[in-house]
Amino acid sequence: MISEEPYSLNEAGVFAPPQPVQHRDEEFHPGWFEIMHNMQSRHFWYLGRHRFILHALKRCLSPSERKLQAVDLGGGCGGWIQYLKVHSRGLFAELALADSSIRALTLAADVVGPSVKRYQVDLLRLLWTERWDVAFLLDVLEHIPQDLEALQQIRRALRPSGLLIITTPALNFFWTCNDVLNQHVRRYSRRDFEELANKSGFELCFTRYLMFFLSPLLMLSRLKPLDLKNMTEQEIHEHLHRTHKVPPWPIHQMLRLAFSLETPLGIWLPFPWGASVFAILRRGD
Repeated sequence: MISEEPYSLNEAGVFAPPQPVQHRDEEFHPGWFEIMHNMQSRHFWYLGRHRFILHALKRCLSPSERKLQAVDLGGGCGGWIQYLKVHSRGLFAELALADSSIRALTLAADVVGPSVKRYQVDLLRLLWTERWDVAFLLDVLEHIPQDLEALQQIRRALRPSGLLIITTPALNFFWTCNDVLNQHVRRYSRRDFEELANKSGFELCFTRYLMFFLSPLLMLSRLKPLDLKNMTEQEIHEHLHRTHKVPPWPIHQMLRLAFSLETPLGIWLPFPWGASVFAILRRGD
């Protein structure tokens, strides 16, 4: 059995820890990862978010910071890693995908390709010490009740001066029934990340709100809340599928254009609010 201490390669081609990882399957509706797998390379939200993150990351890195080793934590079906392989040539020497779900990691195999190692991990019990130069935590932290503990685990997994790139849903004002359906514990503000960085031993380098231009659409969605208590599992699944599918072409192109305007505008000119928040944290020596 191939080993990369402390993880060992299993029959599924995934590096797993010595102790089994408990993925919280009950929090995910049937078919959720298939929905993600089908939309992650085409949906305007993913495309706009990916473009913003990579632009901001390159802006933060010095010219000498190249050939980095990076891991996408909670990376699901591998859409972000796939994007980086295409759009960040020369920046990374190693890209890896990590998630608690074997189902997601299995679906990701064809997406990320054989050159990308896949790890099954528990974000509250990472077994790495100074292993990575960059860690991505994209729309994951809002699912974790012990967010500070997770950040402390990631800090230990990063090398000195390593970067943690985070996105989460932003601002309680935008809380909707979809946050409940997606098992969100909270939404974050830019100030929240200042406090979390200080408590977890990171330096906050950069933070911005995203989805400023499209945030009115989220406000409109609050006008007709779902009656979750009286919805069946099938109705919930159909709602998730409907709200996460790629819109019809003309609408999708308009939404994609609106989101694309935020890169680099939203980096140069901080928006006062947005439906998502982005942060870059650096580990000190």
